[in-house]
Amino acid sequence: MVQSVVVLEKDPRVALLLAGSLRPRFNVHVTDSHEELRDKLAKNSPQAVVVSIEHWRLKDVENLHQEFPALPIVCTHRVPDEEMWMAALEAGASDVCPADDTENVVTSVLRSVASRGAAA
Repeated sequence: MVQSVVVLEKDPRVALLLAGSLRPRFNVHVTDSHEELRDKLAKNSPQAVVVSIEHWRLKDVENLHQEFPALPIVCTHRVPDEEMWMAALEAGASDVCPADDTENVVTSVLRSVASRGAAA
């Protein structure tokens, strides 16, 4: 079974970088809208989701975590902000990474997926 990841990112350049980095290991579904994100989550049953916390409110991350509690949520952000990162983790994110550090994002997704599999 091919594992998949859904990426929510409004910046096309960042979306392309993230998708390109994740594609060697995952089937990647990219979206820039909240509505399409939920549709892709329902249709593709991904192993993880990557969302930009610049484009999503922390309450939305919390709601997503409540709706899909076993789904790892890796949040990205372009500006280092420890308070926002801690708030994202408290809202249910499994990790928070700089958006331009795609290697770190891939590692975080892999680690989150592995942790989820070990817990199952």
